[in-house]
Amino acid sequence: MTLNTLSTEARTDWTREEIAALFDLPFTELVFRAAEIHRANHAANEVQLSTLLSIKTGGCEEDCGYCSQSVKADSGVKATKLLEVQAVLQAAAQARDNGSTRFCMGAAWRNPKTRDMPAIIEMVKGVRGMGLETCMTLGMLAPEQADMLAEAGLDYYNHNIDTSPERYGEVITTRTMDDRLDTLGEVRRAGINVCSGGIVGMGETRADRVGFIHTLATLPEHPGSVPVNALVPVKGTVLGDMLADTPLAKIDDVEFVRTVAVARITMPGSMVRLSAGRESMSEMTQAMCFLAGANSIFTGDKLLTAPNAGDDSDAAMFARLGLRAMAVSQTAAEVAAERMPKGCAKLVAAVE
Repeated sequence: MTLNTLSTEARTDWTREEIAALFDLPFTELVFRAAEIHRANHAANEVQLSTLLSIKTGGCEEDCGYCSQSVKADSGVKATKLLEVQAVLQAAAQARDNGSTRFCMGAAWRNPKTRDMPAIIEMVKGVRGMGLETCMTLGMLAPEQADMLAEAGLDYYNHNIDTSPERYGEVITTRTMDDRLDTLGEVRRAGINVCSGGIVGMGETRADRVGFIHTLATLPEHPGSVPVNALVPVKGTVLGDMLADTPLAKIDDVEFVRTVAVARITMPGSMVRLSAGRESMSEMTQAMCFLAGANSIFTGDKLLTAPNAGDDSDAAMFARLGLRAMAVSQTAAEVAAERMPKGCAKLVAAVE
């Protein structure tokens, strides 16, 4: 492959040199190439709306340097218990009414406990029964847990790799990049779609961004979803305190768009999602991201514990940019309803 013959088809043999060459393209050329590949694989001007709910906040034993939910952080985030199933289903129903087609549920755990799995399974079945795509992020998974989630019908499992393999140990010390990749392997084995991305603006170099994209683009199968986060520096976290009030704390907008464009080119079939950090981006930066191939956003006022652009703000932006929200597939909703156990059907009916 040369830069003059970029393919619209997926490949998993990307080299770091090829990815670095993409980052080095003139900005307008890179965005143009990414837009071409995006339109060959996805509907133009259509964006998926996703909602992310924290179903268990704080108290996580991991030491991720960016995370306010770590027990190592002095961020003021209080640990909570796992939400009740009906509370989660009520939030999912509201998200669906606001236009979301995917509902993501996150728990601040190193890994889920056996005692929590029955409730987690009920959440998956109930949300899926509403015709929404389901996604969970619960930390590392044992094989039997992945199988349980697959049997429940979970559509996606999120487990971000965060950054490049070389930088990983500077951000997190309580687990390794290999631990992350092992969990992604279990998710694939169980037949669940992978959702995996990372965070930029953590003081990394472009070489780290190349390594981050390379790791995802050379997985056995590309992730179905690739969330690209811009660091939200939180006081009391290692990275939040280190990067507060410094130029490193906010990635350059052009470099962020470049990262989105390279993700689109190297993973043409994936949903590329603008995630945390979007509330501080200008509308024009977001528009450039959509042009470069981003086709999913998290909507709502909060992402776990971080602020986010609200539904009204997003609706106004979509109107100005001429974007349309991806519709829920009626067929998918019907299939989900058919698969939903009677107990979950009663819970959903009670919510609706």
